[in-house]
Amino acid sequence: MRALSGFLQRWVVFGCLVLVWEVAAFLADDPFFPRPTVIAEAAAELWLSGPAETLFLSDVVFEHLVPSLTRLLTGWGIAAVVGVALGLALGRSARAMEYAGPVLTFMRSIPPPALVPVFLLLFNIGTSMQLATIVFGVLWPILLNTVDGARSVDSTKTETSEVFRIPRAQWVLGVVLPSAAPKIFAGLRVSLSLSLVLMVVSELVGTDNGIGSQLLLAQRQFDFPGMWAGIVLLGVLGYTLNTVLLALENRALAWQPKREGRTPATVED
Repeated sequence: MRALSGFLQRWVVFGCLVLVWEVAAFLADDPFFPRPTVIAEAAAELWLSGPAETLFLSDVVFEHLVPSLTRLLTGWGIAAVVGVALGLALGRSARAMEYAGPVLTFMRSIPPPALVPVFLLLFNIGTSMQLATIVFGVLWPILLNTVDGARSVDSTKTETSEVFRIPRAQWVLGVVLPSAAPKIFAGLRVSLSLSLVLMVVSELVGTDNGIGSQLLLAQRQFDFPGMWAGIVLLGVLGYTLNTVLLALENRALAWQPKREGRTPATVED
């Protein structure tokens, strides 16, 4: 009952903010900042104007939204696999981390958008360039959080594993990975938000499909309601993906105490 009350309170606050936006935009009468109702009409026309056979989803959804989500989830998934595997290896080897630490610090200090021209030269225009941009940008939160989590394994568990001579693969999967899981999920949540940003950035250059390209097209055509509809869509996608990941996290870490108080807005570094 308390969870339902909190959920309703959050949406009441959100509704009040939208109402304030509606009134302020109506009074300002500025074409650059349309009212939420105008944005909703533009969004419905863009995304929900298809035939009943496709659940009223328009061609724009299949031509732009689906490719964007595919790039986002593929890039994030690749970064998750590489980041967790490499993070576990570096986190359990002080010597390896001593050598790799400066390189990781240097690489993660480079803004991913600055490497878009480099990725264009290496992979040409297309999905490969976009995936490279996403993977490079979202890898570091996962990797560094995994390293931190792997380092935090309780010494008692380590000593017990050595006494019983548990095979290394079983030790990593059964001891290190569960101990590092909270930190890993923290990195996954941060990286998921970054992947949405980098997806849009990568689609602003040399592509004719995707949400980012449609935002740029709407801006060039002075279609401000359509542009804002794309921005709102990005917010909805970010909220939905974060909520799904948080639900998976709570389920995967249900064995830990005090997991029920987590909210989608929680971010760990």
